[in-house]
Amino acid sequence: MPLRIVHQDITTMQVDAIVNAANTRLLMGGGVCGAIFRAAGARDMQEACDRLSPILTGCAVATPGFALSARYVIHTAGPIWQGGDAGEEQLLRACYRNSMELAVSLGCGSIAFPLISAGIYGYPRNAALAVARDEIHAFLATNNRNHSGGQSEQGVGDSDCSVFLALYR
Repeated sequence: MPLRIVHQDITTMQVDAIVNAANTRLLMGGGVCGAIFRAAGARDMQEACDRLSPILTGCAVATPGFALSARYVIHTAGPIWQGGDAGEEQLLRACYRNSMELAVSLGCGSIAFPLISAGIYGYPRNAALAVARDEIHAFLATNNRNHSGGQSEQGVGDSDCSVFLALYR
């Protein structure tokens, strides 16, 4: 299934996993991170994150979704924009790729991303969107077996991953 860009509250999406644009210490923050923590149950989410932190920029880890409809929250630490010459693009690509790989390993058939690093981390919005689209399309082209009509051991189409990019504002 191709990438779908939606204008929707990521915390209410009916998907297997939502991605949290996290900080490396996995602490509740503002913006989409704060919204995810509040919707999931801030105390439970923080306790789960405390067991996994810290993480490196570009890495991804998963917690239960707690009170969210999503089974999992995948936390990835995006890069802070420093002008574009400090490896930010490669780190941002790693956020998307590592999050999708983790989602597939958890058996997720659908995942929703925010626009990682485009908020308080200062990554230019259009550049962040281009990276997100490119990395998601590359992952889907490589990993969705149903694009070529293939079958997995479990049956037709079960390896397809639906990916949503939830934009806000």
